[in-house]
Amino acid sequence: MMKRRATVSAALVMSALLALLAGCEREGPAEGAGKEVDKAVDKAGQQIEKAGDRIQDAAKGDKK
Repeated sequence: MMKRRATVSAALVMSALLALLAGCEREGPAEGAGKEVDKAVDKAGQQIEKAGDRIQDAAKGDKK
């Protein structure tokens, strides 16, 4: 009887954990917006880096 109770309890706990994990996989609108902001910031950073390189090249007299 105790073994059955332990097995049922373990199965219930595992089911609850799986349900929670499945719920965490869904992406909400805030997460989607955050990812888009991250992409935009990365792209802007790359453009700023390119501009900085061009300014340094211009200061050295190099042309690209």
